Amino acid sequence: MDRYEVVRDIGSGNFGVAKLVRDVRTKEHFAVKFIERGHKIDEHVQREIMNHRSLKHPNIIRFKEVVLTPTHLAIVMEYASGGELFQRICNAGRFSEDEGRFFFQQLISGVSYCHSMQVCHRDLKLENTLLDGSVAPRLKICDFGYSKSSVLHSQPKSTVGTPAYIAPEVLSRREYDGKVADVWSCGVTLYVMLVGAYPFEDPDEPRNFRKTISRILSVQYSVPDYVRVSMDCMHLLSRIFIGNPQQRITMPEIKNHPWFLKQLPVEMTDEYQRSMQLADMNTPSQSMEEAMAIIHEAQKPGDNALGIAGQVACLGSMDLDDIDFDDIDDIELRTAGISCARCDALEWFKIFGDRLPVDGSLFCHAWVGFSSGSHIFCRQYMLISKSVS
Repeated sequence: MDRYEVVRDIGSGNFGVAKLVRDVRTKEHFAVKFIERGHKIDEHVQREIMNHRSLKHPNIIRFKEVVLTPTHLAIVMEYASGGELFQRICNAGRFSEDEGRFFFQQLISGVSYCHSMQVCHRDLKLENTLLDGSVAPRLKICDFGYSKSSVLHSQPKSTVGTPAYIAPEVLSRREYDGKVADVWSCGVTLYVMLVGAYPFEDPDEPRNFRKTISRILSVQYSVPDYVRVSMDCMHLLSRIFIGNPQQRITMPEIKNHPWFLKQLPVEMTDEYQRSMQLADMNTPSQSMEEAMAIIHEAQKPGDNALGIAGQVACLGSMDLDDIDFDDIDDIELRTAGISCARCDALEWFKIFGDRLPVDGSLFCHAWVGFSSGSHIFCRQYMLISKSVS
């Protein structure tokens, strides 16, 4: 890591920490995710790196390289200075239809490219879409920890993702197509951008997980009367939110839908995207062999020292296996008017506990958010509609 100097911390989670760094030679900024060496360098980390490094698209965070430190594996990637799309919606309450379409077009462009590269994301959500710092922000898809390659793997069978965004077929024990499930998650993202709330939560009981799951399975949603949405947009949502994945609208059909094509920027057209991909083919990148060798070495435990500025101990990285959830009160986060989703998260765990990955990553994933003192709050319930009826 001698090539980079740390500028500041930009996040933390169950994976470890993320820092903004500067290349000492070029002065270019990058985001670096630090993951502790040893058992945390598992198949999810390897899959994230291998899938991410293969993707080069304007609407996907660019993978740069992996670097080994004495204590951590460092994943160096493009830095998106505009933050999360999630936070932008929290600040705005909801988007106009034109603004929602602007970001949805970019989301579909990036996801469609992933699918063309035989990669399904499987955890598409607002928190995994970042923005660059431009006036007309460019959307950037990130976090490929749950992604799968349909070339290297069979169709995914595990129940992964974030509850509010999960497609009905993912909740079953049956095999499902991750690409088709991604389409559903894109629809949830579009709905939240336009409405400022999750489509399958009961407005009267938004924290009732059991009811949310029931509404997903029965595809029970509506657009509030106070939200003005065109008929074309309503038609697109109705084609996305179809319980039978074989009848759901496909990615090519979305890209040809009248609502999607309206005000489509030239850089979103297939012709422009193909020209950009041809230009990217000559961009040098870290070889797969080198990346795999570094990952293999990172699976060996590192030094016991805290490492880079003691980041893991100081920044609240959460090991949820060590938390006694019965001791966590349902505490209101008064500054935002929301409350901790402990009961709901445990309810999800009770309902789907036998379908979770062995390491409980879905359960943990629902909790990875932010902490305040000894209290942990779930990001799943941070979204508050500021719209006025």
